Parts: sequence; C-alpha cells; structure tokens
Amino acid sequence: MEKKMVIKKAAIAAFPHTVPIFAGFTFLGIAYGIYMRSLGFSAVYPSLMSLTIFAGSMEFVAANFLIGAFHPLNALFLTIMVNARHIFYGISMLDKYNNTGKKKWYLIFGMCDESFSINCTTDIPEGIDKGWFMFFVTLFNHMYWFLGATIGGVFGNLMQFSTEGLDFVMTALFIVIFINQWQKEKIHDSTVCGIGLSVACLMIFGESNFILASMLAILIILTVLRKSLEKKVDEA
Repeated sequence: MEKKMVIKKAAIAAFPHTVPIFAGFTFLGIAYGIYMRSLGFSAVYPSLMSLTIFAGSMEFVAANFLIGAFHPLNALFLTIMVNARHIFYGISMLDKYNNTGKKKWYLIFGMCDESFSINCTTDIPEGIDKGWFMFFVTLFNHMYWFLGATIGGVFGNLMQFSTEGLDFVMTALFIVIFINQWQKEKIHDSTVCGIGLSVACLMIFGESNFILASMLAILIILTVLRKSLEKKVDEA
C-alpha cells in the first residue's frame, strides 16, 4: 500500500510538468498519423511505430524507408545521425538515472528532448521519489505522442487541416524551459558557454550540421571547466 502511494504521488507531481508537452506532442502526433495514412499505411503502423520507436523526427524518416528499397545500413547510419544528440543527453543524465532500479531501462528508451529537459531541470518536490517522478514524466510524454499518432492514423482520412507552424510549439516550449533554467542558476557561465559555442558552430558548420558539433564542443569545454564551475557555484 505504501509503495502504491509513493507511485501515485510521483505521478501526480509529474503530470503538471508534462501538460505543455501534451499540446505539442498530440498535434504533431496527429500530423504524423495523417502523414502515414497519406502514404497508404493503415492506422496500425503509426500506432505501433510511435509506441516502439518513439523518436518523432526519425519516425517521419522511417515512413519513407518503408516505401522504398530496403537498405539497413543506410537506415542505421541515418538514425544515428538524426538522434546523435541523445548520446550527449544520456551522458549528462548518468547521475540522474543512477539508483532508479529497473525503471532505468525505460528511462533510457523513452528519453526524448522534452523528457530530458524536464527531468534535467525540474526541482523534484521533497518527499517525491526521484525515479518514479522521472518515469512518469517519460511515460506521460510517450503516451501523448502515441495518442496523437493513433488519432491521426485512425481518423487521418477524415481530417483535413494545415499543420504549418505546429513545429514551433516545441521551440516555444524550449525557450520557456531555458528562461526558467536561467532564473534558477546562481551563475550563468555554463549557459553562456553553451550559447556561444552553439552560435560559433552555426557560423562554421551551417544550420544543417551544427547541432552535433556544438554538443561535442559543449561537452568537451564543460568537462574541462567542470571543477572551476562547481567551485563558482559553491561560492555563490
């Protein structure tokens, strides 16, 4: 009974943090389901793919793989390139996911940009189990995407609307998360470093190739400066 209460409290605490994701994921998921139907797939495909792959941008790419010639190596390398940023997410979450038991496997599988942002930046309320909180953040976001993809797949032939501009929902969400994190920080050195390196990589590598380069640069620089930054935080 006590364990059930722990789980319930964690679910209740996690849900409000995922509400903004609900709006973005549901509509984008619907767009994905409609897209799959437009390619001739049944509603089963977007539902199962959203449930088992759970990599939004890659799921759109995978749809094109399914209607073309089968090239497994091409699919593998493209998947790695599209989702390479999750390598850096994973490294930064090693401490967070530690001591979460078997839940760690689902946390690893279900980590997306939005779940990473919430689990990385949220101050978990006192008395709430950390592992279960992060589990439900990940689960809720996963179900929002699954729900949207299923609705789009089932009713895709009946729904006709423009999805132009919907992708900005996620951009707006990350801006809000960034501002919230900035306000919580005692010092802004790491944030300014991240912004500066990202802008530099954007200018050097262009908008199509700068993400991986900037994340690698941020990882290296912050690793080198880790001790001095931690000292500054302690002094602040």
